[in-house]
Amino acid sequence: MLAQVELSLLRTDIPSLVGGVALLLGISLLLVRAVAGPTTYDRILAMNAIGTKAALLIALLGFITERPDFLDIALAYAILNFVGTIAILKFIRHRRLG
Repeated sequence: MLAQVELSLLRTDIPSLVGGVALLLGISLLLVRAVAGPTTYDRILAMNAIGTKAALLIALLGFITERPDFLDIALAYAILNFVGTIAILKFIRHRRLG
């Protein structure tokens, strides 16, 4: 019985941890791109991708802790990330938001 519980934990925990580490590695690489990006658009794209990966990390954290409420938070964060990116791009292009 105990061996089955441990085996089921390994099936869910190890891939979740590997996915979390991969997301954190991707965020760190994108952070380098955001700081060193040669153009403004490279920096904005990197920040948008960081926001997307952060939303995935929030959803993964909700899966690991078995709290489905985190999925709602991740979706709201992803929508805010998208709207914010569009607003920043519009501001850079037209130098005004209205």
